[in-house]
Amino acid sequence: MKLLFKQRFFSWLDSYDIYDEDGNTVFTVKGVFALGHCLEIYNAYGEQVGKIKEEILTLLPRFRMYINDTYIGEIKKEFTLFKPRFTLDCNGWMVDGDFWQWEYDVNDTSGRTIMHASKELFHMTDTYTIDIQKPEDQLMSLMIVLAIDAAKCSQSN
Repeated sequence: MKLLFKQRFFSWLDSYDIYDEDGNTVFTVKGVFALGHCLEIYNAYGEQVGKIKEEILTLLPRFRMYINDTYIGEIKKEFTLFKPRFTLDCNGWMVDGDFWQWEYDVNDTSGRTIMHASKELFHMTDTYTIDIQKPEDQLMSLMIVLAIDAAKCSQSN
């Protein structure tokens, strides 16, 4: 299954619409005014299903992830010179990115691909395509891509 992650053009805070392969809105992401990034994820029915909160006062970006207000883990950017690396403390998954920071794979400990995210170029706003192997991993996969995008934004500021 594929999701299209598209940032809204006119928005004071980060906000995104997430579409399925048929163009239906699956999730809506709304930025919340806070110190650091705070993103709330809503399903197609308008129910909050997840949240990502940036921890402040850290050397490198770090994000705590919640599903239905329950802490499920965190993702943090590691210091590297060339290839971006993130440590994911959740489900035993690992994140691997390419040199240009446009392609990311998430794999489990056995090497099975959970999802692949690809940033599309030549758009006015951040746009990603997320290929997910199992439908039950879509929310967690979306949260990882949101955290990576927010981490890149935090480092550029």
